[in-house]
Amino acid sequence: MSSWKRTVAALAVLVVALPNWGGPAAAEQAPVPASAPADDLRGDITFSVPSGTFTDPVTVALGTAAPNAQIRYTTDGSVPTATSTVYGGPLRLSATTQLRAQAFTGGTATGRTGTQLYVRRSADAAGNDLPLVLIDDYGKGKPGREYVDAAVMLFDPGTAGTTSLAAAPAVATRAGVHLRGQSSAMFDKAPYRVEFRGNDDDDADHPVLGMPADSDWVLRGPFPDKSLIREALVMELSAQLGLATPRHRFVELYFNVDSGPVAAADYQGVYLLEETIKNSKDRLDLKQLDPEDVTEPKITGGYIFSFEWLAAEEPTLPCTGPAATCWNFLEVRDPDPLAPEQRAWLTRHVQQFHDMLHGPNRADYPSWIDVDSWVDTVIINELSRDMDAYVRSTYFHKDRGGPIVAGPMWDHDLTFGVGGFANNTQTAGWQHQNLQIRQPQANDWFTVLAADPAFAERLRTRWRTLRTGVLSEASLTALIQRLTGPLTAGAARNFQKWPNLTAPVVGPFTTPTDPTWQGQVQTLRTWLRQRAAWLDSAAGWGGGTTTPPAGACTATYSTTGQWTGGFQAEVRVTAGDAPLRGWTVALTLADGQRIDQVWNGVLTTGGTGATVGNASWNGTVAAGASTTFGLTGTTSGATTAPSVTCTAT
Repeated sequence: MSSWKRTVAALAVLVVALPNWGGPAAAEQAPVPASAPADDLRGDITFSVPSGTFTDPVTVALGTAAPNAQIRYTTDGSVPTATSTVYGGPLRLSATTQLRAQAFTGGTATGRTGTQLYVRRSADAAGNDLPLVLIDDYGKGKPGREYVDAAVMLFDPGTAGTTSLAAAPAVATRAGVHLRGQSSAMFDKAPYRVEFRGNDDDDADHPVLGMPADSDWVLRGPFPDKSLIREALVMELSAQLGLATPRHRFVELYFNVDSGPVAAADYQGVYLLEETIKNSKDRLDLKQLDPEDVTEPKITGGYIFSFEWLAAEEPTLPCTGPAATCWNFLEVRDPDPLAPEQRAWLTRHVQQFHDMLHGPNRADYPSWIDVDSWVDTVIINELSRDMDAYVRSTYFHKDRGGPIVAGPMWDHDLTFGVGGFANNTQTAGWQHQNLQIRQPQANDWFTVLAADPAFAERLRTRWRTLRTGVLSEASLTALIQRLTGPLTAGAARNFQKWPNLTAPVVGPFTTPTDPTWQGQVQTLRTWLRQRAAWLDSAAGWGGGTTTPPAGACTATYSTTGQWTGGFQAEVRVTAGDAPLRGWTVALTLADGQRIDQVWNGVLTTGGTGATVGNASWNGTVAAGASTTFGLTGTTSGATTAPSVTCTAT
C-alpha cells in the first residue's frame, strides 16, 4: 500500500502538524533533523571555512589527506583538471565564489572533488522569524525556462526563533534553478524550480526544514493571492481529508541575479517552499516502472499523469471518440522515460475508463477509480472554486494493479475569490459546470460523475460529515489563524517589496483590494464562509435526492450573479429514467426581464418568454444524468427567478 493511503480521522491532527502525502505512515513520521546526512560537497578536500555568506573578504585554506598530492582548484564552477591552477597557499575571496578543488598525484586525480560555496552579502536580514532561502546564480541574470547553475542556502530559525543571512546555513548546496509555472511565470515575483546537485551534477538529496531529504523542490511566490495563504490552505485541507498532498513550508527568499553581493534589493518576499510531485519513497510511493516492464502485471503501474489545459508536454495520451466528449492535454509525468508499450497500455486503460463513463455502463465507475479520492477532490475544488480545477494541474496516479486515484493536489493560488475566469469568484454555483468555457475541453470526467446519482449522494454525505469536523466553521477559522500567525512580520516585508494590495487586477487576474494584509485575510475568510454556506444550501450539497420522472426531463434554475440591471444564471437539465437525446427549456420571465445571451445551448426565441434548446454537440444525456447551460439577461425591475419547464424532444 503506497503512502497515499487515506488518513483515518484519528490522525487528522498529525497531518495538519506536518503536511504530507496523505498516508498514516507519513502522518506519524518525525520531522527530519537539519543535520541529517546528505551528499557531502566537501569530498576529500578540507576547507578551513565552511560554505556560508560573508561581508569582508574571507581567507580559505585547502588541504588533502592524500600523500604527496598536489591540489588544483577552480573558482568558475568547473571541475578541476590536471591543468587547473595549482594551490599554493590560502585563498583570499572578495566576491561570491564556487570554490572547487581536486587532489592530483602524478597528474592523476586522487579522491573525490571538493566544493564549498561562499556568497558575499551586504544585507543581513537579521531577526527574521521565517526560514530564509538564499539563491545566487553567479551573475547570470533572472533564470528562464532552462536551468542555470546557482548556490542555494537555507537558514532555519530552529529553536532560536529567528535567523539571518549571517547565520550558518542549515543547507548549502550546488543547484540548478529555472523559471516554472504558466501565467505565474509572467510576474516579477516569479515561481522557481530548484534542483539540488552534487559534485558530479547528479541529484543531491537534502532534508529541508523538517521535510524528508530530496533533490527536487518548488518555490511558489503568492502574488495575485494577497492573503499569501491560499495555496497552503488548500494543501492543508487536502491533507486533512486524506488526499495525496506535497509537504510545504513558508520561507522568505533572497535571489541575487547580478555579480554583486546579495543586497536588500534582492529580497523577493514570502514564498512557499514545496515538495515536487514524483514517484519516490518519501513522496508518492508507487511501484517503479522500468523501461523493460512491458507486460502485465508490471505494466499496470505506477503512473502519474495530469491534465494541463493548453500546456501539456509530451508524452501525452490521445483520446479516440467524439470531439464533444473526448479529453485533451493529458500529460504523463512518470515514468520518465515512458516506454512505447507503457504509453500504449495506459492510453488503452484510460480510454476504456472514459468510454465506460460515457456509455450505458457508467455505474461501473467504482471498479475503475478510487471513489473516495475523487469525491474529496471535488469537495476541495468546489469549496475553493479553483479557477483551474479539473483542467490544469489536475493530477492522477495509478499504482500496479490499483485503481485511478485522484491527486496529488497541486497549484491552488487562484482560489477563494481570486482569478475571475470561469465564474470562480462567485460564491454560488458549481465550478465543474463551467468547464465548457475552455475549448477544446480538457476533460468532463468530474462533471459526468457529479451528475451520477450515487456519486452525487456520496458527495452530499461526505460534505455533511466534513462540516461537523475538519470543514466546520471553527476548524476553518482555526486553520486560517494557524497559517497566518507566523506570517505577520513577513507579510509586512513582502508588501513593502510588492505594494499591490489595492490593485483590482494583478496580471490577468481579479483580486480583492483591501489596503492591508489583515484585510485581505479577512476577505478570504468572508468568501470562504459564504461559499460554504452555499454548499450547505439546498442548491448545493444540503439538498435532498430527487428522482426525475421516467422518459422526461426536469430543469432547475440557479442565479450565479446579479448586478444593477442585469443577472447571470445557470439552468441544469436532468434526464429521467431514459436517455435524453434532445430537450427544450421554456423560461417564463417576470416583467422587465429579458434573456440576452446563452451558452451551451441554443436560444431559439428571446424576449420576455425565452426558449432554449440543446446544442447538437452536447450529445445524449444519459438516464439520470445532467447537463447545464448558462445565460445572461437584463432587468428593469424584478429580480424574481424565472420559472423553468423542460420538455424532452
